[in-house]
Amino acid sequence: MPVNPIPSSSGSQAPPGANWAAGPVTRLGTPTLPSVPPAGPPTVPPPGGSAGGGDRRRLWWFGGAAGAVLVVGLVVVLALTLTGRQGASPFTGRPEAAEDVRPPLARRCPPLAGTATPAQPGEPQGEPRVPPGAPGQPLAGKRTVDEEAGISYPTYGAPWQPWRTVWNAGSLQVPYKVGQHFVTEEAYDGFNDYHASILSAAVPAVENDALTFDLECVGRQVAHDARTEYYPQPNRLESIRDERTTIGGRPAWVTVFRLHFSANGLRATDELAAVACIDVGRPTAAVLYISIPGTHRQFDWVVDHALASVEVL
Repeated sequence: MPVNPIPSSSGSQAPPGANWAAGPVTRLGTPTLPSVPPAGPPTVPPPGGSAGGGDRRRLWWFGGAAGAVLVVGLVVVLALTLTGRQGASPFTGRPEAAEDVRPPLARRCPPLAGTATPAQPGEPQGEPRVPPGAPGQPLAGKRTVDEEAGISYPTYGAPWQPWRTVWNAGSLQVPYKVGQHFVTEEAYDGFNDYHASILSAAVPAVENDALTFDLECVGRQVAHDARTEYYPQPNRLESIRDERTTIGGRPAWVTVFRLHFSANGLRATDELAAVACIDVGRPTAAVLYISIPGTHRQFDWVVDHALASVEVL
C-alpha cells in the first residue's frame, strides 16, 4: 500500500515513491556528547530551612501542646480530689445536691444538737378511770400489743373490733397496723366508711440508728398531719391539750383536740381526737392515735383512759 510522504524540515517534500524501512534511526560518525557543567562545591541548606527541619518543629509544637493538655488535666483532677468533688464535672459548676433520703419526720425535725430527749419531760398521767356503765368497757386482762411500736394499751369490748389492715396516713405516711375500731357511718360518700379508732404505729423520727430526737417537734408534726390530712377541709380546731408529759414512764408529747368540719353525706360534724408521740428509746417514735366522732360522744372517755393505760414494752 502506498505511504504518504513526510514533509522535510526545510518544507520540501521527498521525491515521489520514496519510503523508509521501520526501525531505529542511527547516524554515521563520532557521536557528539552533550556538555556537562563542571562540578561545583556541594550546596549546604541554610540553618532551619530544610523540609526535615520544618517537620521537627511541627513535632515539637504537637508534643508541647499534648504535654500542656496533660498537665492541665492532672491539675483539674487534683483540685477536684482535694475539694471532695471527684463526681463533679469541671464544666458544670457546682455538683448537684444529693437526694435527701431521710424519713419525712427526720427532715422536718432535726435532732437537737448535743442533747437527748429529757428523761422527765412532764407530769405523768393519772390513774385510768372508766365511767360506770360506759359502753365498750376494757376487757379484763386483755391488752392490744404493738411490738413494732413498742407499746401496749387496753383492749376494749363491743362495739370495738381488732384493726386488721394497714393505713398509711397523711403526708408522713404513718403506718397504722395495730389497734381497734368500729364503723360509725357506712358508705357515707357512697364508697367509704367512717370510723371510731384506736390505732398505733412506729414512725421513723431520726436517721440511721440515732436514739434522740426533738420530741415536741415530732409530736406537733404528727398532730398537724392528722388535722390536715385525715379530716375534711377546711376545719376548725378546738385545742384541749398540747403538752409534754410522761406515758408509760417514758417522755411523750400529747395533743388532744376537737375538730369541727362539714362533708357531703357525713352526719358527723365534729370529732374528738388525740395524738400521743412516745419516746420508747428507739429510732422510731411510738404513735397512738384515737378518734371518736361527734355522733358517738358516749365513747369520749376512751381517749383519756387509753392514754393513761399505755405501757412501754
